[in-house]
Amino acid sequence: MSKRTYTSIGFIAVLLWALLALFTVGSSPVPPIQLNAMTFAVGGLIGVVWLLATGSVGQLRSVPFHVYAIGTVGLAGYHFLYFSALRMAPAAEAGLIAYLWPLLIVLFSGMLPGEKLRPMHILGAIMGFAGAATIIASGATSFDSAALPGYGLAFIAGLFWSGYSVISRSFGKIPTASVVVFCLATSILSVPLHLLLEQTVWPADTITWASIALLGIGPVGIAFFVWDVGVKKGDIQLLGVASYAAPVLSTAVLILAGIAAPSWTLLVAAILITSGAALAARASAT
Repeated sequence: MSKRTYTSIGFIAVLLWALLALFTVGSSPVPPIQLNAMTFAVGGLIGVVWLLATGSVGQLRSVPFHVYAIGTVGLAGYHFLYFSALRMAPAAEAGLIAYLWPLLIVLFSGMLPGEKLRPMHILGAIMGFAGAATIIASGATSFDSAALPGYGLAFIAGLFWSGYSVISRSFGKIPTASVVVFCLATSILSVPLHLLLEQTVWPADTITWASIALLGIGPVGIAFFVWDVGVKKGDIQLLGVASYAAPVLSTAVLILAGIAAPSWTLLVAAILITSGAALAARASAT
């Protein structure tokens, strides 16, 4: 397949992440780290079924232990830091800081062998961040110095995910089957963290169970497999810029579901992100 095809496969993850907010709302009142354990278990089990169906289980033996360690730390670390940041700081501001990761992917990818960072990549990433900011910061409150630890964790979370994505690029020969182990290990590690920090709350109705299942299948399941393909074999800089579409698409989904109201903010954000992605695509084509 061509590099463009691999990039398109990676963008499927962005489309699936657009459903993250909707399904997360539907999964309430299950606490976040418990939700992490449940959804990654679903995603991991889907991966196991895929491995068995395709006869790819043997590929796992060829993966070095340090790759499993880095992948698990990337997934588990990002989500633990992100959820912790949302506990310690206002969600809008913490979400905006954590969503520096697409810009960081674009910048860090310039250090990879065979990659060239062009000015339009950087400009496109900045425009994408501005678009994401108009969505996330539209619900922001006034700055609170007491939330500084939360802001710090949000920034580290962004470093974790961008680092995971860029490092994955350097593991281009590692089979995507390894993501199955990342997901299962993340689920297992989330269990003691949940028991230590949260009170267990089981879903009380069908909608909540369905939301958790769909989270595990899509945004916390298939998304990580196609993202792995995209960042390893596609245009990682274009994917980084295109990832800013997630908060806009997420807001649009909430509007269609009747959970959020339409606004000019969404239109402005969509224009900024689309323009930024177009600039990045043009830079990649030259």
